[in-house]
Amino acid sequence: MEYRGLSESEITRDLFLSFTHRQTVRECWRYVDGEWVIRSDPFVDDWDEKDYEKLIRDLRATIAAQGFVSGAFQNGLLKGFAAVKAGLMGSRREYLDLASIHVSQDMRGQGIGRGLFTLAKDWARAHGAKKLYISAHSAVETQAFYRAMGCVEAQEYDAGHVRLEPCDCQMECEL
Repeated sequence: MEYRGLSESEITRDLFLSFTHRQTVRECWRYVDGEWVIRSDPFVDDWDEKDYEKLIRDLRATIAAQGFVSGAFQNGLLKGFAAVKAGLMGSRREYLDLASIHVSQDMRGQGIGRGLFTLAKDWARAHGAKKLYISAHSAVETQAFYRAMGCVEAQEYDAGHVRLEPCDCQMECEL
């Protein structure tokens, strides 16, 4: 697996032709009566063309704002990516936002997410953060990944993230 930073000009729809986002979700973490519980909530999370258009705009904007975008490539094909937005956030200005981390469906479970997460942490640390902030998909499998990476529930919730994705689990990872 080759990991490398991406440029704005590389981030086109063609970059994602070998990337499959699809995730079949059966159970999710939900915040109920003051505690996190696992609930049956089956659905398929899959991106359509509008989702890819938004992703491409967001990744390009992250790079333009001096943030971090890195890809994982196998035989020249994108199989995973991560993005960290520039600009410290939170009341103590200690977080950087892990805006994206995704591994293609055909490559999950092979350590690519761990590699990308490590690169994101290293970049965030080098750019003054004490913690990564993650608005994390609530799927049980996704949460297991973040917990394996050392993430815990965020001490401070970002209202913007909560408003955009009210079912996400707000997490942080100390660097």
